[in-house]
Amino acid sequence: MLNRFARAGVTAVLALAGAAAAAPAPILWRHGVINLKSDAGFVMMPTQHDFAAKRGMRIEAVQVKDGALALKALISGEVDSIEGGAGEGIIAAMRGADVKTVGCHWPGLPHALFVRGNIDKIEGLKGKTIATSAPGSLPDNMMRALLGNYGISASAVRFTAIGSDADRYRALTAGIVDATVVSSEYLPVAPPGIKILIAGRDVIPDYMRLCLNVIGKTIALRRADAVKFLATESEGISYAVTHRDETIRLAQELSGAKPDDPRPAFVYDETVKHRAIDPDLPLPMRKLEWMQAEFVKTGALPRAGDLHAIVEPTLRQEALDLVRTRR
Repeated sequence: MLNRFARAGVTAVLALAGAAAAAPAPILWRHGVINLKSDAGFVMMPTQHDFAAKRGMRIEAVQVKDGALALKALISGEVDSIEGGAGEGIIAAMRGADVKTVGCHWPGLPHALFVRGNIDKIEGLKGKTIATSAPGSLPDNMMRALLGNYGISASAVRFTAIGSDADRYRALTAGIVDATVVSSEYLPVAPPGIKILIAGRDVIPDYMRLCLNVIGKTIALRRADAVKFLATESEGISYAVTHRDETIRLAQELSGAKPDDPRPAFVYDETVKHRAIDPDLPLPMRKLEWMQAEFVKTGALPRAGDLHAIVEPTLRQEALDLVRTRR
């Protein structure tokens, strides 16, 4: 026969088991992210701790190679949201895709134009081969905007589409291309002869990096879940910008960086210094309008459209209110 303490222990275990059985399973939200690099600590922090669990959610990050594939995954329903190039979202929506921009958590542009050899001014790119990514992608759009900013026709250079930042950087260092647009994270490891010619944020400050995109149908069917997801993103990013060592360790672990790789720390410090990431998930319409105008000039869009029809600001506000009430 069980003694009084044993019986009490069995009762407690059964009660806990019953509570666990009765607890609803967390809501799954699949979020598409570009292949994890040295900024992975910021990207993945919302999946850490209990930021999602306390809202009854489980965020599953789905890695894709580039922004074009991320958009395809979103439109096909393989993921519920993506963090994609701000420009890619505008272009897709203006071409009729049911893509809504719900917040721009990476308003800063860490990308830069890297060159090799003796190229020391942008005019020196004429006749050269430049690696970007798929047409309409962030690297492609940024390069065309940079050329336009200096009055250089896109036809004066040779574009070649090479998928990821890592692939484009390898093509540059191997001498396959003369220039490329990649994250500035490669600066600390660049070999002699490879340099940054132009930092994007210095010449096209209104060009934003990443926004959060959700399909309009998903918002209609899962609005409460979308709000909780955005609240989780906001809280995770806010935590990351105030916890340097943990965020760098997470980036090292998820990107596969070696302990002596300087890039995770470099990216963290650059991101915080330049306020390139924003936990308030802003929707700066002036910048979005500037970007759309650039796409019309470069031919990525045939004409400008109504940006207010492709953004959804109320989700973001509800998410920020939810974060504040939980603190």
